[in-house]
Amino acid sequence: MTNGIVKATHGSPDHPLRIGNIEILCYVLADSRRVLHQRGMVSALGMARGGSSRGGGDRLAQFVAQKTLEPFINKNLIEVTENPIKFRTTRGQLAYGYEATILADICDAILDARKSGALSKQQDHIATKAEILVRGFARVGIIALVDEATGYQEIRDRLALQAILDKYLRKELAAWAKRFPDEFYQQIFRLKGWQWQGMKINRPSVVGKYTNDIVYERLAPGVLKELQERNPKDESGQRKAKHHQWFTEDIGHPALAQHLHATIALMRASATWDHFHRLLQRALPKKNETIPLGLED
Repeated sequence: MTNGIVKATHGSPDHPLRIGNIEILCYVLADSRRVLHQRGMVSALGMARGGSSRGGGDRLAQFVAQKTLEPFINKNLIEVTENPIKFRTTRGQLAYGYEATILADICDAILDARKSGALSKQQDHIATKAEILVRGFARVGIIALVDEATGYQEIRDRLALQAILDKYLRKELAAWAKRFPDEFYQQIFRLKGWQWQGMKINRPSVVGKYTNDIVYERLAPGVLKELQERNPKDESGQRKAKHHQWFTEDIGHPALAQHLHATIALMRASATWDHFHRLLQRALPKKNETIPLGLED
């Protein structure tokens, strides 16, 4: 939270909530509230944004507060639309939104008003949008309820995780090729205050732990765990191959190379190991074991 403004921990413009052909940006805030972007809600209901500096929020509040809807709208809904949640997106941008359940409440009120003949002809298209949304909520909701009741929710998450692993990791071990630049290890030695004696000298075993932390745990969800299962240590504590030999050519290796270049740049900019690790945590945080919509330091 910054200056009283809650930050989003998950959510991205690349992953909107999709209901039919309607898309709404959605976020999960640091206090666990599920929020729909205000502008997306206004657009989803087919309303003009108007000139509000809050992304059309005044338009939504005015619509909800109109006299014709008064019999179908509770006072709490009016208060909520007049006071949108102010937050920062995962990219740090200031935004406004409403808790996700509010959209369903507004749609129900609109449809009740249409049924009673309280809407004008100019508002028919808003009721049509509300009907599409309500039907979408029902479909998504029943699937979520079935998943939760049957325990499939955990399986679904594992399948999503497996889809990521399949992109990063190959089915069979590949021939060894140099993937880690020498400078990666030279920078570790410099930042730790160790004497560098060249690549031909065996490095301390703790360097392997640092590599897991710096690289493999930050590439994609579950990658390190899967690598450790596919490439286990033998009785002497050695692995039969390097972890990166399991990476795919089209996704895994390009992602590894990009990560290493970024990591080395952070190392160069750091005076101490602690300084580097703070920069690393901010710029390249570890991935969650569950599938994230988005990550923010």
